[in-house]
Amino acid sequence: MAAEIKPEEVSRLQAYLQDKFKNNGFALKMREKAKDSVEVLLNGEFIGVIYKDDEEGDVSFDMNMAILEIDLPGQLS
Repeated sequence: MAAEIKPEEVSRLQAYLQDKFKNNGFALKMREKAKDSVEVLLNGEFIGVIYKDDEEGDVSFDMNMAILEIDLPGQLS
């Protein structure tokens, strides 16, 4: 079940991403209309969304990142 992301969770998630990927370029931004998710930015560029799920007190976060084929290096034969 979707649940509202609290500001302290946003800070913890951002610190986690920065540490996990050894990159301080990660920043999370609250969304105006959707309180159950935050935008993920890498060096100022939008790369995805993190959603919060609270299933009977078992909280998890799911990161969704769409990658367009046009953005991939090289071409398929």
